[in-house]
Amino acid sequence: MNRRASFALLLAVTALAACTKDAHELPEPDAVLFALDLPPGWPQPPVPADNPLTDASVRLGKALFFDERLSLGRGVSCASCHHPDLAFSDSVPLSVGVHGETGFRNAPSLANTAYHPLLFRDGGVPTLEQQILVPLLDEKEMDSNPQQVIDVLQADDQLNTLSMRAYGKPLDQLVLTQAIANYERTLISGHSRYDRYLQGDATALNEAETRGLQLFTGNAQCSTCHSGFDLSDHDFHDVGTAGDGSADPGRERITFLAEDRGKFKTPTLRNISRTAPYMHNGGMATLEEVVHHFNAPPSDSPMQPLALTANEEQDLVAFLRALDNERPLDQVR
Repeated sequence: MNRRASFALLLAVTALAACTKDAHELPEPDAVLFALDLPPGWPQPPVPADNPLTDASVRLGKALFFDERLSLGRGVSCASCHHPDLAFSDSVPLSVGVHGETGFRNAPSLANTAYHPLLFRDGGVPTLEQQILVPLLDEKEMDSNPQQVIDVLQADDQLNTLSMRAYGKPLDQLVLTQAIANYERTLISGHSRYDRYLQGDATALNEAETRGLQLFTGNAQCSTCHSGFDLSDHDFHDVGTAGDGSADPGRERITFLAEDRGKFKTPTLRNISRTAPYMHNGGMATLEEVVHHFNAPPSDSPMQPLALTANEEQDLVAFLRALDNERPLDQVR
């Protein structure tokens, strides 16, 4: 996101409070909570106190997520860069916006973003509600004026009915951000063959995948950063893909700390075979290329070679393919 969009985001977030009315003026919204289907043993995702995960808010959020009117009818919705059949990621290195320009970075999967303490590859936004405004305002993405978007959407009786049910008021900028954020909170990925294996199904992984899992947690050292139920430490690391950082400084862009140059957030490995191309710039086309990069990194990379054999690389790729969800991420029926 460029400086103009950054400044616009700050203004828009500050202005959202002005879009609300006093609580005593509003009808009571529908308080039925969304029946979130979580994998066994997973914690409930954090939800803001002022934006409960209700069924009505999630359904409104889904309708808005797929609505091209967010780009003022210029052909781009949230789903244009976050496709459901690609684990809510994109199939190209850099997504194309309303003016035919490509974005700044590769569009990551939205799976399990409900659990992420910081959003975007550089961690530049702390909440899903704030994140919604970034593509809306960015000239290379939707390049929209939030109030113009609301003016268009408020003419839709169905959306306003959903908004009244969800938030007790007609659609406004705050409702827009809260509803889409709540839909994204329901995109949970934790139902893979790997998960069935952890739950005791010894037949869930074949021999090559089992060897790959042993490498993943052992000699390949993948689980050092790809840890926990989301297979990510949600931290920031330099894995030797940013070069000297002149094209993209990574986390340094947010912290202004030289030691953060070239660092990017550890992505979840869930559904990794569906989210190609890889890395912050989409610079690697296949899982085989990614695994080989970590096994034999460039000489100027901070990563150390792993000395895996070609067969071990193949086993590791086989395991990574076993991390795909066996059910749709979209839980709204």
